[in-house]
Amino acid sequence: MTLTEIAAAQKIADVATFLVHPGRGKNWLLVKLTTEDGLVGWGECYTQSDRDRAIEAHVHAMRRYLVGRSAFDIKHTMQVLYLDWATRRGAMDFYCAVSGIEQAMWDVVGKACGQPVYNLIGGKCRERIRVYANGWGEGGSVEDLVAGAKRVVAMGFTALKFDPFPNPWRSFIDRRQERHAIERVAAVREAVGSDVDILVEVHRRLAPMHAVRVAREIEKYEPFWYEEPCLAENVPMLAEAKRQIAIPVVTGEELYTKNEFREVLERRAADILNPDICNCGGILELKEIAAMAEPYDVVISPHNYNSVTVGLGASLQVCAAIPNFLILEYFVNFTEVGDQVQRNPFRVVDGYIDVPRAPGLGVEIDETALGRFPYREFRQRSIRRPGDEGP
Repeated sequence: MTLTEIAAAQKIADVATFLVHPGRGKNWLLVKLTTEDGLVGWGECYTQSDRDRAIEAHVHAMRRYLVGRSAFDIKHTMQVLYLDWATRRGAMDFYCAVSGIEQAMWDVVGKACGQPVYNLIGGKCRERIRVYANGWGEGGSVEDLVAGAKRVVAMGFTALKFDPFPNPWRSFIDRRQERHAIERVAAVREAVGSDVDILVEVHRRLAPMHAVRVAREIEKYEPFWYEEPCLAENVPMLAEAKRQIAIPVVTGEELYTKNEFREVLERRAADILNPDICNCGGILELKEIAAMAEPYDVVISPHNYNSVTVGLGASLQVCAAIPNFLILEYFVNFTEVGDQVQRNPFRVVDGYIDVPRAPGLGVEIDETALGRFPYREFRQRSIRRPGDEGP
């Protein structure tokens, strides 16, 4: 068959979803596309507590746009979805859903062509993908944090990320809360030594004055980066803080599509972008965001609070193909379940994952195993405590 004939045979026949609870953190939402020719493509949608079912509903609502359409028509399908949905009511649920669908279409295309996806989007720039560990040590005492950091290093990771700030999340914090964060950064640096990179997460919570003050205090501990010190949506405020911070500043995990990254680049509001392939619009959108960042000498470090199966596999494809890649997120607390639901799971060796060689995303899911980890509803839990001040 010619490539044209192969593409014509890959019309989407079915759309299915799987909500999986890995026992920790959050649920995973996997998307499965099946073509008339019998090929299966997998994608993953970003999830967040009480939005899981709404995101899944968006995937199924998009079914009418997908069935009968060639899986090869990725760009056109995404454009149709954006025009019919996002221009009127696009929000997190939409972007997460469309990202999972887009990845699954690429998985089909790669399998139909017998090629890993990175070969279809420009070829690989590297043989290994450096990863950093997350999901290992937030909360608890300083001693718990130190013990967790040492465990991660013993696993072979050369970089790790954590949020040192105490609950409840507030934009304005007192000196005690600032010291809490500073002491934890200092303790982790002492525990892991100078050769391990420590990445400091702020989760967009701080007013610029606090973000700057803490950054100046932890600078001597040589953090690899300072992630989302201020609200990502308020780009001028983020740029204001960045101008006063000597540590590399990161933003992007809750920005969607190229449009929302444009102002960040134009205002030079970040040194590093961390779009998430499971909510930014998918594989091609992430690659295009990376291309936009190149002329600004901004590097890409994809956010990846997703499973260590499909979301990781999709991220690896883009990380292999872009020249301005820096490092990729990896959640160690998902590995145990990921190993059970994925045949030939990805392995971290000395802080790196080898670029996949298999066609598509390089992921093979065991659907029977998925059934052993049923969806669990998360109830919104307040972080306000008696005596907390503020709104």
